[in-house]
Amino acid sequence: METQPILLLASSSPRRRQLLALGGWMFGIEVANIDETRRPAEDPAVYVRRLAEEKARAVLPRAHPDHVIIGADTSVVIDSDVLGKPASVEEAYQMLVRLRSRTHQVFTGIAVLRVSDARLWSEVVITDVPMRAYSDAEIDHYIQTGDPMDKAGAYGIQNPYFQPVATGEMAGCYASVMGLPLCSLTVLLRQAGITPRADGPRNCQATINYQCPVFQSILSAE
Repeated sequence: METQPILLLASSSPRRRQLLALGGWMFGIEVANIDETRRPAEDPAVYVRRLAEEKARAVLPRAHPDHVIIGADTSVVIDSDVLGKPASVEEAYQMLVRLRSRTHQVFTGIAVLRVSDARLWSEVVITDVPMRAYSDAEIDHYIQTGDPMDKAGAYGIQNPYFQPVATGEMAGCYASVMGLPLCSLTVLLRQAGITPRADGPRNCQATINYQCPVFQSILSAE
């Protein structure tokens, strides 16, 4: 029987649901509908943290007193520009061309809100992401699949066919680029009194086929 507070994920993202399940927690879904407009000159780290916190607070009226709410937001940043989800096929193409053969940063904000006392914990995870030299034809084919249209920066790192990222050159959290840094979230949840019910780091690495170089340092930093 579940004896811990049930988690409530304030997101409709299937990728976040997949990652959260790797910790073995029971959780429900309540989609947060908020204004995600970036404020003038707002720093990317401030921006994603603010949205993660606002998403968690947005579902508070629909939560049970025993719930612990998780909010998250992810942005792709290159040349100090924040790339959100593309508004059109043309914009998706432009984003992918701009990112090609370069290293950009992915900022993911996560927030944990304990309903019983309204205590809030939050963090921002930044990952350097090196992109491979994919061709124009590969971009065209990828866009035709529709996959880029609901993703910040117009790409999914986990896409098995396009494989846009030079993962062998990565030195950070892969799960964060997918939208939910599982180990950093584990640390925040422990602060809220919730421990994993499965080996999240091992499950994460096995699921995404990535030997994470940072998970031990993240978990030991709590």
